[in-house]
Amino acid sequence: MNSDKRTTQFVIAVVLVFVIEFLIMLLINYVFPPMPKLLESIVDASILVVTLYPILYILHIRPLQRLRADEQKKSDVMTQKLSAAIEQTADIVIITDKDGIIEYVNPTFEDVTGYKRKEIIGKMPSILKSGKHNIGFYENLWRTILSGEHYRDTFINMRKDGTLYYEEKTITPIKNEKGDVTHFISTGKDVTGRKKTEDELMKMDRLESLGLLAGGIAHDFNNILTAIIGNISIAKIDVKDERVFRLLGEAEKASLRAKDLTHQLLTFSKGGTPVKKLSSISKLVEESASFALRGSNIRCEFSIPDGIWPVEIDEGQINQVINNIVINAQQAMPSGGTIGIKCDNVTIGKKDNIPIQHREYVLITIVDTGIGISKEYIHKIFDPYFTTKQRGSGLGLATSYSIIRNHNGHITVDSKTGVGSAFYIYIPASPNAVIPEEYTREGVVMGKGRVLIMDDEMVIRDVASEMLKNVGYEVETAKDGEEAIELYKRAKDSDRPFDAVIMDLTIPGGMGGKDAIKELIELDPAAKVIVSSGYSNDPIVANFREYGFKGVVAKPYKIEEMSRTLSEVVKGTIVSS
Repeated sequence: MNSDKRTTQFVIAVVLVFVIEFLIMLLINYVFPPMPKLLESIVDASILVVTLYPILYILHIRPLQRLRADEQKKSDVMTQKLSAAIEQTADIVIITDKDGIIEYVNPTFEDVTGYKRKEIIGKMPSILKSGKHNIGFYENLWRTILSGEHYRDTFINMRKDGTLYYEEKTITPIKNEKGDVTHFISTGKDVTGRKKTEDELMKMDRLESLGLLAGGIAHDFNNILTAIIGNISIAKIDVKDERVFRLLGEAEKASLRAKDLTHQLLTFSKGGTPVKKLSSISKLVEESASFALRGSNIRCEFSIPDGIWPVEIDEGQINQVINNIVINAQQAMPSGGTIGIKCDNVTIGKKDNIPIQHREYVLITIVDTGIGISKEYIHKIFDPYFTTKQRGSGLGLATSYSIIRNHNGHITVDSKTGVGSAFYIYIPASPNAVIPEEYTREGVVMGKGRVLIMDDEMVIRDVASEMLKNVGYEVETAKDGEEAIELYKRAKDSDRPFDAVIMDLTIPGGMGGKDAIKELIELDPAAKVIVSSGYSNDPIVANFREYGFKGVVAKPYKIEEMSRTLSEVVKGTIVSS
């Protein structure tokens, strides 16, 4: 269609030129006398040029100018779009010359690195080096891009403030029409948040693997400790010699330290599930830190304002976290120093770049003035069994990490060698405002009545029997749930019923307390049953009433704990939860 139009325009132009020139020449010949042939040819050519130019301009030159203007306009629009895209993209963009000198960076680069454009133009990207990559890494980079190929990898770079960030980067050579590399363009994404999440998942996988082993070990170890601690506590009742009493006390303390170790092991297993209750973190933090530092040359400064939000926590586990971190800080300050502990209400959002749910938290900050942790080790300190100390299991901080994760919280650390360390613990705040009152009890409680003890371990049955006989009870034992139910039924039918039953929660290969309690309640709805378990943090232990139990005592236990719980259950005055 355009071709037909141009043909028509051309024909019209030819006709117009012919007509105009004919009329002008006719007029000249009519007005002026005859001219020489040469002059006539010159006049004729001049008339042709003057006549033809406007027509050529209208029909050809002006459309070409318009076309070029439209193309330039489109090019300008495209250039503006590309410029806006690079300026506004969420990706980090750097353009360098062929020698690596920076000619352009976009605003995202400024936001991520902290460097302003005017600070970075004329410099080389090596200003971002963190020291985390060896020379071979960069040699491979340059070899690839100088050959004209794309280079892709994850870079660990350093911001202006010295903090590290992870960048997934692609570097592309820009070539001229001859195929020579003239520039390089680097585009990248800040994947620090994702990398942290991946690291958290890997760390949790390692902890879960450890938990599979730890759970079984801790359960068996608690049974052994129950026998040891139980026998020691019984022996202390009857001993008269002060020296023997003191030695028994030291043995008991050592056993209780072993008990703490099993609690740490259980934290890595399913038995480490937090037994939560609504609590005030302020009082717990002060008491835990003060207790951990008793008798030391370390001063603790607290900054805990009123109005700190309540939290739903396992107080024993959070106490363990505070204790572990404070002791770690104490060991980092052998010549003494100051530990600062503060609590704050904080709201975590997307901009905070912390791999936890966006919501309200109580933030516990523990800062010491110790020797600090080197960059070489700081990313390993929450790994199981990692320690730089000659003494210690390497479980303290790994346990703390696992506990906080099981509370849906987060724990992180900043440290500078020679300056000190700061631990940040985020615990989800609770919308509830009621803080339950604490209840404390001490001493051995005497009693009377008939008690049935069910446990698959003979040593546990023996030590528990000896304990209860020492405080006034008549005792029978059963090795599993079936035998316990049979003995309970027989005693009830003979009018010599049991006043209470103490059941182990789990019996390998047999009926444990969780199943036996159902049949026992069907047999006697008024049965007073206490659950006992080496998995002291099992949710059943936390919610024992929901399963029909009247009380709970965690292994390993001392005679004081057992006698108090049993007395309260028999009398119906139990207040533990």
